[in-house]
Amino acid sequence: MCDKSESPIGQERCQLRIPAIPPEELSEEQKPLYEDMSNEMKGYFTGFIKKRKDGALLGPWAPALQYPRFGKPWWDNIKAIADKPTLPKAAREVAILITAAHFKAGYELYSHTVIGEKSELARSKIATIAAGQRPIDLTFEETAAYDVAASLAAGGRLPKATWEMAVSAFGNEGAAELVFLVAGYHQVSAILNGFDISIPGDGS
Repeated sequence: MCDKSESPIGQERCQLRIPAIPPEELSEEQKPLYEDMSNEMKGYFTGFIKKRKDGALLGPWAPALQYPRFGKPWWDNIKAIADKPTLPKAAREVAILITAAHFKAGYELYSHTVIGEKSELARSKIATIAAGQRPIDLTFEETAAYDVAASLAAGGRLPKATWEMAVSAFGNEGAAELVFLVAGYHQVSAILNGFDISIPGDGS
């Protein structure tokens, strides 16, 4: 039972479905996962709030750390699709943003708006995708990424013509990477929504 008279961090724990864990409270099983996540955040996952002021991880990392039996395999998969990607940065972010918008995963939209801007994806395109609409000025590569992600989000088999467009844009290996990328962020969206993870405030 939570004591509502606790500090702001304590009050936050009363409100969160999965409380963020300060580093000093980590178990021996959680510590190496925390360090690995923290180190990886210095690369691709930069520019947005991922930690509380006391060092506790936020976003999808919080439940992954709370349940390392499931969190470590999940994190290994995310690292695999984030490490040395071959897809063009802007196309990659289009695919992630359409996935986040479809599932209404707020933290995912928040974080990849920042990453998308760093990847030179136009703000107007980001805003349009986040609103659940299709930008009219997508490049061929961005269109291929958008169509694959939108089709997979809608359910059912990916149409042959959409797959062939992705192969034309990225090659067979790149098209496969795109499918695994979208699948990975379907999982991220489910984790964020399942654990009711919101966008962090400035005081995090």
